[in-house]
Amino acid sequence: MTMMLQSFAAGNWVGPGDGARAIHSAVTGEEIARAGGGPLDLDAMLSHARGTGGTALRAMGFHDRARILKELALYLMERKEDLYALSTMTGATRADSWVDIEGGIGTVLAIASKGRREMPDGQVYLDGAPEMLSKTGTFQGQHICTPLLGAAIQINAFNFPVWGMLEKFAPAFLAGVPS
Repeated sequence: MTMMLQSFAAGNWVGPGDGARAIHSAVTGEEIARAGGGPLDLDAMLSHARGTGGTALRAMGFHDRARILKELALYLMERKEDLYALSTMTGATRADSWVDIEGGIGTVLAIASKGRREMPDGQVYLDGAPEMLSKTGTFQGQHICTPLLGAAIQINAFNFPVWGMLEKFAPAFLAGVPS
């Protein structure tokens, strides 16, 4: 059975286009999926990320985003056997896949936990104590962290498809930056 891999771009699912390429099992040689060749509009994707996605993420606090990350990790953990089955098609062993699949999911859980334990339940993070910037103390400063008004574009290595993506996605999401 051939899967038709889709991308979620600019709020819509985009399936393979006419120029999709076949992906074959490294074990059996059979075609297992078709991907690519679909019309992905980078400008529309960035506009959607900055506007719709970014606006929604920035409206949430750190704890809200951390809770969503935890839900995502638990959702993936419930479906890890499906990910192992796919990974087997690449020629990877279960031990190879364990580092990628459960390591990636564990990374999301760790970041979600840090978000709940170490971040405030709000939209602004104070980084350190106020600092004196003048001799007499009449001028002080303090670093604050707020979500950027942009989007993260992430490039992942082929050898860790789950962990590589999740280790970049989770901190960006916790910070309120769409990917």
